[in-house]
Amino acid sequence: MSQSGKSIRLRRLLHAEGGTLVVAFDHPLTHGPIPGTTNPAGQIARFIEGKADAILLNLGNFRFVPDAAKAEFPLPGLIARLDWSTALGTAPINPASEFQSCLVGHPEDAVRAGADAVITFLVLGSGDAGFEKDEIQRVSAIARECEQVGLPLIVESLARGKSLHRPNDPEWLRLHSRVAAELGADVIKTEYTGDPRTMRTVIDACPIPILVLGGTRAGSDEDILEVTRGIVASGAAGVFFGRNVFQAENIPGLMQRLRNVLRSRAQQPR
Repeated sequence: MSQSGKSIRLRRLLHAEGGTLVVAFDHPLTHGPIPGTTNPAGQIARFIEGKADAILLNLGNFRFVPDAAKAEFPLPGLIARLDWSTALGTAPINPASEFQSCLVGHPEDAVRAGADAVITFLVLGSGDAGFEKDEIQRVSAIARECEQVGLPLIVESLARGKSLHRPNDPEWLRLHSRVAAELGADVIKTEYTGDPRTMRTVIDACPIPILVLGGTRAGSDEDILEVTRGIVASGAAGVFFGRNVFQAENIPGLMQRLRNVLRSRAQQPR
């Protein structure tokens, strides 16, 4: 039963006709109240109006979803962030000795909140064997819990470390995304190499869908759309866009344009 539950929920999240658009709105847990995050209920309403396939939220923000939902727009899938990490703060990449991660919830908490999936970090490249052992154990434990309750697990796999100069190097992306898949992830969220050809090698090396994260705001809406075209050309299953969406002047308008680009994935060669 749990595996059928996973399959049903994954169908709600991954758009069958093309690329999936997930709005990541979990930033305040590691970045504080950055621009675009100070009115959670209002922003969630805009993401729903923009017809996101899913929204990534911290568990504390699930309380705003019922009031933000509008009858004329379908409720998107909901993804719960289950952990916190120093590797994603606003400061420059920290020394390995400063890397720490911890859980802030479990899959059962996400089920009670109404989530369709959960997400957790997997950070490699720190140079700290103890930290990375804990990362592997934490992701593996969450994967087993997800199997018990029938929730899809998304792993945000990243390379971070004081001596790591190119976190989006294809070799690092191939390594940590495959490790996450082997631990039991159902979907990967990770960085873009910056080039469709090299990103294709990452996607081809991973047996589960990869959704590409957006990172800091890329510039104008046109710049964001151009980046998205490259991601689509790489064969990725879609995007997790945070600041690129919630810091936009016209959020629903940009989301419509992004969906148009992402849906062109259906015509991309496999």
